[in-house]
Parts: sequence; structure tokens; C-alpha cells
Amino acid sequence: MNTNLDYAEKYACIQLENQLCFPLYACAKEVIRQYRKPLEALGLTYTQYIVMMVLWEYGGMTEGELGQKVHLDSGTLAPLLKRLDKMGYISRYRLDSNERKLFLTLTQTGEALRDEALAIPCAMQGCLDLSIEEMLQLKHLLDKALHGMERKV
Repeated sequence: MNTNLDYAEKYACIQLENQLCFPLYACAKEVIRQYRKPLEALGLTYTQYIVMMVLWEYGGMTEGELGQKVHLDSGTLAPLLKRLDKMGYISRYRLDSNERKLFLTLTQTGEALRDEALAIPCAMQGCLDLSIEEMLQLKHLLDKALHGMERKV
């Protein structure tokens, strides 16, 4: 009886090399690191950039709506939004109809930043050593996984 094999089989499910979560985590972390240099030109962090992308795409919205779109809670968003406000990219204000809701809009400066941001996707091209088809497939699978997890919450 080979107890070493039994041990290896028993604990295989908690070996790092067998985890899907680890390459997802490491790849996400590396991609965000790759964004650092191109985003320096805009004075934005990666998280600020995704917030700005949502506001460029959808326009004004509440902090809660934004949080749902970018998968961030208020505790993470609040200081980030305060910084974007101080930078002059967004305006934050309470709605008269419901003072508990914080409404966000782009300023003219924030709207103008959109044109500068057009350089970011080009700067990131080639970051992943994948073909266009592989990137589209990966995006599809990640979207599917994310939507599946959202339904379970």
C-alpha cells in the first residue's frame, strides 16, 4: 500500500498548481500592473480608470449604480470618488429627492479626458500573448463565470 500516493491524491485539491483561482488572480494582478505606466499619463490608477470608463459610457449615475457596474462597495468607492472629484474629473452631489443617494457626473475636464484615454487600449495591445480569437474566447468565458457568480449572490 502506497501511502505517499494516497496523501498526494487526498491533498491534490489544495495544491496551488491545481487551482483555477490562482492564475486568474496572478494574471489580473499582472494586467493591472501593465496598465500602470500608460495610465500615469492620465494621472489615474487602474480602478479610477474603470470608474471613468463607466461614466464615459453611461453618463451620470448614483454611487450605488456605479458600484454595481464595477463590482466595488461604497467603502472602496468613496475615497476613490473623492480623489476624482478633487482632480476635477467628476462632481458629486446629493439628490434633492433622496439625500442618501450620492449622484456622480463628469465635469468638462473629465469628459475631455476621454479623448486622452483613447491611447490606453493601443498601449495595452500585446500585453497578453494571445491571439484575437483567444482573447475573445477568454473574455467570453470570464464574462460567463462572472455572470454565473452574480446570479448566486
